[in-house]
Amino acid sequence: MSTIFYLWSKDLALQRLYDQLEGTVTQLHGKAQKIIQKLFNLSKRCEKQPQYKLPRERSLNYWLKKIQSLLYCNENNLSGVFNEELQSCACPMDQESCQSSLPCRVGDGSSCLTCSSDNPAQCGSCNGGYVLSQGICRTLVADSPEHYLGLETDFQDLEMKYLLQKHDSRIEVHAIFISNDMRLNSWFDPSWRKRMLLTLKSNKFRSNFVHMLLGLTVQICLTRNSTLEPVLSIYINPFGGSHSESWLLPVHENSFPDWERTTLDGVPQCTNWTLILGNKWKTFFETVHIYLRSRIKATDAISNETIYYEPLEFIDPSRNLGYMKINSVQTYGYSMHFDPEAIRDLILQLDYPYTQGSQHSALLQLLEIRDRVNMRSLPGKQRLDFFSCMLRHRLKMSASDVVRISDSLKAFAARLPHAVEYETTKLCS
Repeated sequence: MSTIFYLWSKDLALQRLYDQLEGTVTQLHGKAQKIIQKLFNLSKRCEKQPQYKLPRERSLNYWLKKIQSLLYCNENNLSGVFNEELQSCACPMDQESCQSSLPCRVGDGSSCLTCSSDNPAQCGSCNGGYVLSQGICRTLVADSPEHYLGLETDFQDLEMKYLLQKHDSRIEVHAIFISNDMRLNSWFDPSWRKRMLLTLKSNKFRSNFVHMLLGLTVQICLTRNSTLEPVLSIYINPFGGSHSESWLLPVHENSFPDWERTTLDGVPQCTNWTLILGNKWKTFFETVHIYLRSRIKATDAISNETIYYEPLEFIDPSRNLGYMKINSVQTYGYSMHFDPEAIRDLILQLDYPYTQGSQHSALLQLLEIRDRVNMRSLPGKQRLDFFSCMLRHRLKMSASDVVRISDSLKAFAARLPHAVEYETTKLCS
């Protein structure tokens, strides 16, 4: 019907004829109304009042159906009524069929490749990106990837922020603290940069889980009268790998969250530094790299403004800069189901498909997993390629296999209707 309407609207000559017909019918309708009024006036003393019915105005939908019936239900000198939903004609008095040949049902992007030999109104095969179902081509949609990789949580934004601000133990993710520079709850000289790691070691010990980071808390203590100002930098490994395969959280940049500081009562002076990512900025993590350096906070005597010095720039050795300690470091988030063997089986179907349909299904599933995984990298000019990191470090695939799979998915996505392909920045070697 939409095709008929499109052709109708493009035919200017037909539009003029329709306007003329509409004007003529309007005049006839006005004359009929006057005649009816006269008849009513003449029949005031009659025992029975006359009843008159004028045909109601026909809608555009009526005319489109009428055209369909003329096109498809006008065989053997019989005129039937066409039903678009059933793709068939209702013929008068159940007589001999009045239905003529119907065109294939074609969806967006010319989904129907060939017509069915049994029923010309149905599709016999479909173009790429569509699947044949009961004679109709439907857009090919991947099944839910939850069987392979869990991605969602029921946390709402306000609920999650409340739990993070309260440091609720129910969303703690227990990671191993590693540092060659310091130990927790021990005083140290903060003149030089210190490095801490929080790692889950899921590659070795929990291979059936991946983890989502929702927030991070670091409790930092300073000695009394200290002029030190802590500075934290956070790097994330989404699925493992070396430090060079981590990426920097852009804290307080381009609407990204900033540290929330809560000063605690008591001596020494301690402060909870909390970074809340929440649903909007949550991301995969395997290892968190925390770099701590310090700067000296002072007041300029001339301008009365706060200025900062690097510790090594401060040349007065008699000035006591103070000491610092880290009482605790805690990650918050949740663990999700991950089935590496099932994903490997999907990848095997790319090289050894049982049927062409199973290969398309596997490509579609992998494409869905790729896009859902990459979605959790920070939005920007280009997203980070988390999917390749997952293949390298959680499925232990070679670099050449990762490239081959990525190229196959990119070529398959280009053939899909309405596909929007995007470029990614390489993260893992």
